This record gives sequence, structure tokens and C-alpha cells, in this order.
Amino acid sequence: MCDNEREPAVDDLERLRHRIDDIDERLVDLLAERRRTVDEVVACKRARRLPVYHPAREEDLLSRRRRQAAVQGLDPDFLEELFRLILRQSRRTQSRRLTAEGILPGGRVLLVGGGGGMGTFLRRLFAAAGYEVRVLETGDWEHAGELGAGIDAAIVAVPIGRTEEVIRRLAPLLPEKAVLADITSIKERPVAAMLAAHGGPVVGLHPLFGPGLASMDKQVVAVTPGRDDEGCRWLLDQIAAWGAILMTTTPAEHDRLMAVVQGLRHFATFAFGRFLWRRGVDISRTLEFSSPIYRLELGMVGRLFAQDPELYADIILADDERRRMLGEYADAVREAAETLVAGDGDAFRREFREIAEWFGAFSEQALRESGYLIDKLIERF
Repeated sequence: MCDNEREPAVDDLERLRHRIDDIDERLVDLLAERRRTVDEVVACKRARRLPVYHPAREEDLLSRRRRQAAVQGLDPDFLEELFRLILRQSRRTQSRRLTAEGILPGGRVLLVGGGGGMGTFLRRLFAAAGYEVRVLETGDWEHAGELGAGIDAAIVAVPIGRTEEVIRRLAPLLPEKAVLADITSIKERPVAAMLAAHGGPVVGLHPLFGPGLASMDKQVVAVTPGRDDEGCRWLLDQIAAWGAILMTTTPAEHDRLMAVVQGLRHFATFAFGRFLWRRGVDISRTLEFSSPIYRLELGMVGRLFAQDPELYADIILADDERRRMLGEYADAVREAAETLVAGDGDAFRREFREIAEWFGAFSEQALRESGYLIDKLIERF
């Protein structure tokens, strides 16, 4: 250690730098040892068909590392961020290893609409896992019987408005034991259509993410069982092996939840963007005076309008329940606006407190999570 009573000598500084270099080398060696251990974990998970992501295990690990950091006088937040990065790399490594060998060796998958965004995404994953992937597009129906022969799964990835028609047309061409699945953002009508048209295994799937991702790591896929869960098992195991989180629900509950999670959320974002457009707001100028949270919120609006309007029309207007909820939301906004235009601050504060109480503990969680996102945004911009 340097003598505090004198200027550090050059030799002292060099010696300390060498010590840091040695520590850094040991850190790299330990990370390499960790990676080799992860390879052993992959072999065990493949043998037991276990998913890549184990949320309880990861959260427990992070809690222990935070406690250890505090004991050692280190910043727990820094250690958590570091280990989240390590865990993310570990999951990616596991996903790559697990996708190198498919759950169903020699399996054949037919993607109906495989040329679209999500169809292309799935095509890449199945092909990387060693499956024979066949694609059926609008102009290929004269060869549909040939494409469907001997397949193990058919996945319908077409717009919502065409899904039921495609299911009815496709199902008679499939092998009896082939899994029939769809990936639309509604589930009641498609699952009912699949059950009526196909006597074999049926499952409804809804990837809650867009096709622009590099992997399924920690992405949620809603699963709505239809028929023959065991017959569908290999397909679900394959999706889990890619790192996805499978959330099982009924078609009815799925559609109720998605009316809020997707329909209402996207409509509110659309309405905000539409209002800015109608007002002729100078977005660039507002950003010069914006807080990070405004930039984040406006970023979500801009993200919506950077994508396909056909896709969002399908999502927002998917079914009657969603459209009814949008009407209720418009009424609620109108009522709130009337209170504010009237200048009734007491009513606003009273309702604000009631809503805050209803949100409960989630508000504190939201503060922490949004604070993290804001800090990352500040680092970048």
C-alpha cells in the first residue's frame, strides 16, 4: 500500500497495476470456468428437457450476490447489474447449445405464412435446431397436400382475419398425429376452429414479442391448450429450450387479458400519437426540453408508428370485447377530462389517491423499474 505521507513512487503504481492485471486475469479464468460448468448444465437440461430460464433460481442467485456485495463493501446495484449481464450471456449460450439439436430429431414443420415477420423468425429457429422446415404461402395452395404430407407440426402464422379460413382449408391435409397450432393474438376463435377442423393434437400459441429479436431469451409465449397435451409436448419443450417463458392459460382468459395488455395499451399509444399529430406538435423541440421519462414515453409512441399498420389494426380491433373496452376507455378519458376542464382539483386529488391505493405495492416496483430504465436512457443520450 502507498505511504499516505509521501507521493506514490512510480514503482508503487506499477506494482498496483500489475496486481489489478492479475486480478482481471483471474476474473476471466473464473468466467471461463463458469462457462464450462454451464456446458455441463446444458447437457443435463437437454437430457431432462428442462427450460433454459429458471426465474426463481436467478432471483435467488441475485439476492445472494447483493447480500455478499453489501458484506464486502461493494455497491449491490452494481453487482446485480454485472450478474444480470453474466446470466443473460449464460442463457444465450444455453439456448444456442440446446437449439443445435432439436427436441424431435428429424422433425418436419410446416409454417403457413412462413414468409411473414414471425414466420421468418420461427423458420430460422426451427432450421437451426435441425428441423425440416416447409413454407406454405398464398400462392402455394396447389402444393399444400404435398407440403403437409408427413409433417409433425403445422403452425398457422397469418393475419387474424384469415386465420380461421386457413385453418379450415389446411386441417384436412394434415397427418392425424400432427400438431396444429396458431400464433395469433386472439385465442378463443382460432382454438375452436382448430378443434373443429383437426382431430389430432391442437394448441394455441401467442408470442408476446415481435419478430425483430435475435432470440426468445426470457420472452413470454402464451399457451392455450386445445387437445392432446402429450402430443403437443415436444413443440412446447422446443419453445422452452429456446429460452422462452411459457405461460399457460385458457383461450377465454387469454383474450380478456390481451384486451388490456395489447388492445387497450396500443390504442392509448395510438391516440396519444394521433393527438400530437393533430396538434402539429414539434417533437424535436419538445425533446430538447424533455425529461428522460418523457423521452421514454415518446419513444414508445414513435416505436408504434414505425411498424406495420395492418398488424396493429389486427391487434387493436381483434374482437368485439376489445372494441367494447376501447369504448369504455374513451368514456373514462372523457369523464376525467371534464373534471379537469372544470378545474375541480379536489376531485382530481381524491381520485388520484384512490387509484394509487388500488395500485398498491406495484407502484413502488414501477418506480424502481422505471428508474432503472431512465438511468440507462441517460447513459445512452
